[in-house]
Formats: sequence, structure tokens, C-alpha cells
Amino acid sequence: MASVVDICNSALNLLGASTISALTDDTKNARLCNQRYEPIRSRIFRSHPWNCLIKRVELAKDSAAPVIEYSSQFTLPSDCLRVIKVSNGATDSINSDLEYRVEGRKIKTNEGTIYLIYVAENTDPNIYDINLREAISHQLAADIAYAVTNNATLANQYLQRANDRLKEARFIDATENSVTTIEANEFTDSRL
Repeated sequence: MASVVDICNSALNLLGASTISALTDDTKNARLCNQRYEPIRSRIFRSHPWNCLIKRVELAKDSAAPVIEYSSQFTLPSDCLRVIKVSNGATDSINSDLEYRVEGRKIKTNEGTIYLIYVAENTDPNIYDINLREAISHQLAADIAYAVTNNATLANQYLQRANDRLKEARFIDATENSVTTIEANEFTDSRL
């Protein structure tokens, strides 16, 4: 069973630093991990449509309509980190895409019913792919490297290593689906 502390300890081990037993420990390493883990995790989640984080829902139409331009608005789910696709539910791809705008936590459109595919913020590391967990720990190590080691050269080396690990995780995740479901921008994003 993976935990947030396990991911943080993996990052600390990469740096050769003392591990922690909880994010609330009264140590420098625990405070660094506690402060930086969630922002790094959320940034990585938003950077790619991770298979293990995708959710599909039908959104309920808000009772209030936008003031101008669109006739309907829908509130995004509270766990939505990134909108992947909005459709009207048509089974053919030509008619399923529609015009919409994401403004704050709302989707504005002229459709009366919409379906959403999105990247969800899931805080349970057990559902993360192993490559995603490794990418998070490497990014965390790179982020806290200078604060832990006081060595700028080492911190830069960890940043390069973390970016390589993230590219690998994105590529593996993007190529796991059938060829027909991988969109060009997903594949391109996975290689960045």
C-alpha cells in the first residue's frame, strides 16, 4: 500500500536525506514535504491526461444562465483539475464536440446537456500508476533538493532527472490506450 509519506520518503532517499514518519513531524524534511507535495502533485496531474485519474460525468445545468454569449452554464465537479473533453453525448465524433468556454469553475455553452471527461484530483496514491508515483517523487526531490542539500549543482541534476522521469511516465501512459483513442495533442504532450 502506497502512501503520501512513502512518496515523500522516496524523494528524500533520492537526496540521501533523513526520512520522515509523518508529514506533521517537527523536522525540516517533513515541513518541506508537507509544504511542497500537494502543489507538485496537482501540477503533475494537470500536465497530462493520466489514465488513472480520468473521470466521465454528465453535468447538471445551473439554474442561472450566463449574462451574455452563451445560453447555459454548468459547474465543474469539485475534484476537476483539468477539462479534457466536453461533448453533447453524440456517439459520432463529428457531432460530439461543441463550442464551450471554461471560465473559473463554470463551463459556458449553448448546449442544454453536456458530458465531461476530466482529470480528477485523487489524493489516494494507491490508484496512481507506479510511473506516476515515481514521477511525483522525483519532481518533489528536484523541488526540495536545494533546501535539503544546499548544493545548486546537485539540485539542477535532480531537476533534469525528474523531467526525464516525467517524460517517461507520460509516454507510457499515453501509449497505453488504443491508437484510435490517443489524440494528437495527448501524444505530443506526453513527449514534452
